[in-house]
Amino acid sequence: MLAELAVQLHQATQLLAQSSRICILTGAGISAESGIPTFRDKQTGLWEQYRAEDLASPSAFTKDPQLVWSWYQWRRQLVQDKVPNPAHIALAQWQQAQAQQLTLITQNVDDLHEQALSQQPAKHSYQSSTAVTHLHGHLWRNRCSQCAAPYNPQSQSTKTAKSPNATIRYSNELLTCSHCSGYIRPDIVWFGESLPAESWRIAEQAAANCEVFISIGTSSLVYPAAGLAQLAKQNGAKIIEINPNPTPNTLVDITLAQKAGLVLPLLLQKLIK
Repeated sequence: MLAELAVQLHQATQLLAQSSRICILTGAGISAESGIPTFRDKQTGLWEQYRAEDLASPSAFTKDPQLVWSWYQWRRQLVQDKVPNPAHIALAQWQQAQAQQLTLITQNVDDLHEQALSQQPAKHSYQSSTAVTHLHGHLWRNRCSQCAAPYNPQSQSTKTAKSPNATIRYSNELLTCSHCSGYIRPDIVWFGESLPAESWRIAEQAAANCEVFISIGTSSLVYPAAGLAQLAKQNGAKIIEINPNPTPNTLVDITLAQKAGLVLPLLLQKLIK
C-alpha cells in the first residue's frame, strides 16, 4: 500500500508542479481528522433521539426554534477546542507560499482553515476571512431568521462569534434581531436551502478555470458540490481525490487513498522547496 501511495504521490506532485491554477474542495473528512463529528456520526447524550437532518432545516427552526438553537449551541461547545490538523496546516502553508493560484472551497462550517491561516507568518497581505470560500456557511456566525441581517454580538452586548478576543456565549436562551425582532439562527445552509450565491459563483468559476481540481475528504458523488469536479473535468482539468475511503468515480485521475493529514504534508514537501 505504501509503495502504491508513493507512486501516486509522485504522479500528483508532477501534475501539480506543472499547473498554475488549482481548485481545492474540502469536506467533512478533513475536519474529522481534528475530531469534529460528521453529520453521519450518531448523535450522543441528550441528542441521541434526534437525527441531524431533522434539526438542520428551516421547518425545524420554525416549529421549535429553542430546540434547534440549543442543538447548535451544543455543537459549538463540542468543537470549540478543536484545532487544525496537519492537513489544514499544509493547505495554509501552500496558500501562503503563493507559488500558484489556489482557490480553497470548503463544505465544512468550522473555522479550522481560517485558524491554520492565522498561524502562518504574515508574508503577504492575506486575509484568512476571505481566503476560504464556505459553501455551507459558518458555525461561529449568526444571522436573523427573518430579515437575514448579520447578528453583531458586540453591538448587542454579547459575544457569540469565535475569535481570539471573544467570550463564547453558549447559553440556550434565544436571541432576537435588533432590526426586526426575529429570532437569531446560525448562519449555516440548512437542508432545503440554496447555497450562498456569491460563494457558489466563486466555486464554479474556480472549477471551470482550474488545471487541477483536488477533492479532499469528501465524496465526489454528492451534489451540488460534486458538480464542481464534473465542471472542472469538462473544461480539461485533472482530478485528484484524497480520501481514505474513495468512492468509485471515473472522473478521478489520481486517487490518494490515505488521510489528508498524511498526504498533504508529503505533497507540500515536494512542491515547495
